[in-house]
Amino acid sequence: MKKTANKGFPWKVVVPVAVVLLLVVWFVGMFNGLISAQESVDSAWSNVESVYQRRADLIPNLVETVKGYKIHEAELLTDITKARSAWASAVSPDDKMAAADSLDNAFAKLMVVVENYPDLKASQNFLALQDELAGSENRINVARQRYNDAVRLYNVKIRRFPANIIAGLFGFEKREMFKASSGAEKVPEVKF
Repeated sequence: MKKTANKGFPWKVVVPVAVVLLLVVWFVGMFNGLISAQESVDSAWSNVESVYQRRADLIPNLVETVKGYKIHEAELLTDITKARSAWASAVSPDDKMAAADSLDNAFAKLMVVVENYPDLKASQNFLALQDELAGSENRINVARQRYNDAVRLYNVKIRRFPANIIAGLFGFEKREMFKASSGAEKVPEVKF
């Protein structure tokens, strides 16, 4: 008896090819999702840097305005200038966060000092700068929140199975969130 060739559909070839194709599509989608999340974090960090830079650019004007009122807090003005320089020279996100904390603390102390100078508080230049700084602080807060949201989504994505396998293979590492500096909840104390 002769065997006849089975001329039906070649399932033995199509099924493995389809499985491999699905795995490749899944892998590419997972990898691209990780790249998108990483880019969202980088973009959000750039926005944080941008608003901090805006505030840092306002500092020389603020310092000059305050100097004109003969505040006897030369050390405070020096601290603000140093904090601004530290921000400008910081490279890594951790260094930028530390410099931002120093700048935040110096500004908080300055605002406490300003309360003791009614003429300064009434100055149009100072009021305009204070409004600009308030706007910058609001932008900074929003940018920090967006950065932390992007970091949270990214960190969750790289830790979930099975994306954690791809993340590990391709070096996707956990990112740090922007945190308040220790003692930020306390009102700055300035003594004359």
